[in-house]
Amino acid sequence: MKLTVLVDNNTLIDRYFQSEPALSLLIEEDGRTILFDCGYSDLFLKNAQKMGLSLANLDFVILSHGHMDHTWGLEALTRQSCEMRLEGRPCKRPTLVAHPAAFTSISVDECPEIGSLLEPGKLSRHYDLILDAAPRLISERLLFLGEIPRRNTFERTEGMGIKEGERTADLIPDDSALVYRGSEGLVIITGCSHAGICNIVDQAMALTGESRITDIIGGLHLLVPSQERLAGTVDYLRKVGPRNLSPCHCTDLNSKIALAAVAPLREVGVGLCVTYL
Repeated sequence: MKLTVLVDNNTLIDRYFQSEPALSLLIEEDGRTILFDCGYSDLFLKNAQKMGLSLANLDFVILSHGHMDHTWGLEALTRQSCEMRLEGRPCKRPTLVAHPAAFTSISVDECPEIGSLLEPGKLSRHYDLILDAAPRLISERLLFLGEIPRRNTFERTEGMGIKEGERTADLIPDDSALVYRGSEGLVIITGCSHAGICNIVDQAMALTGESRITDIIGGLHLLVPSQERLAGTVDYLRKVGPRNLSPCHCTDLNSKIALAAVAPLREVGVGLCVTYL
């Protein structure tokens, strides 16, 4: 499996791409091309073009959850594919995979909408939709984890915003991730890990029956975490024993320093390309 970072909060040194506080990854696996999250804008398209990568032949678009820094770029992707078809240029019709709650309207503070700008009815005209809370195979070795059971109490999810205009805190049930079963163990690919990275690892190991962890790459939702949450995460990951950790996006510096005591940390940013066996 080949993974390329199209959008992250950071860029790699001496790689002349742009960044934004968002995430988008391109995954190539078993002849399939998969876009995991779309970032906040059209930046993932611009960076992909600078890398010489075409997103016209995507087989899958997979959303980790519905927040704007992971879904608002979907409008740019949809517009590009529509324009290509109008011009008679070849463009695949991808399958879009997400938890059904990923399209819930969410408001927070003074911002009236931080959820997806597009709703399933219109998206179904451009994508084959699979909106399901259940796990789903993307390829023989790549699995969408579906809704994540939340077992670790130190990873309690705090409500973020208000759902559908109601006075109900959004606990982000749609937050999910991918797992790749490689020859050396699991590669866990996350968006924001609102469900808790340890809960996500639990789900990945339970569904695959594999306990070896090659890498965890993506956002870990460790932005000024409580002492309890950070200590619990470090203790959990130390017991699991990943070979590498590749935190990015919503993982702050202090958390990365703490995680460096668990496993070697890879620097992640736009332009990173990693191959897993």
